[in-house]
Amino acid sequence: MRPKRHAPAAAKTILHQPVEQQRGTSTQRGYGYRWQQGRTGYLRKHPLCAECERQGRVEPATDLDHITPHRGDMTIFWDVTQWQGLCHTCHSRKTASEDGGFGNARR
Repeated sequence: MRPKRHAPAAAKTILHQPVEQQRGTSTQRGYGYRWQQGRTGYLRKHPLCAECERQGRVEPATDLDHITPHRGDMTIFWDVTQWQGLCHTCHSRKTASEDGGFGNARR
């Protein structure tokens, strides 16, 4: 007869869950098929990083950024006037400064 295996207690509230589970999936946050289509179309029309252009550099845009963080507000999320193409470096820098550091999303 085998001894029982230890299993950690399940999270009792959302605050006790890992951050990845608190955020939900990318699709649950609005980044599904419709977003992928909008992102592709926008980056096709705006192929250069907006931040690099402001600094006199030419870099391809790889990420579509919300100028104003939407924080789950779908009105802001889908407002095309709040979108800008950024290179991955600029997008990571902007996101980290808004969220208070890499991996520390504000709530």
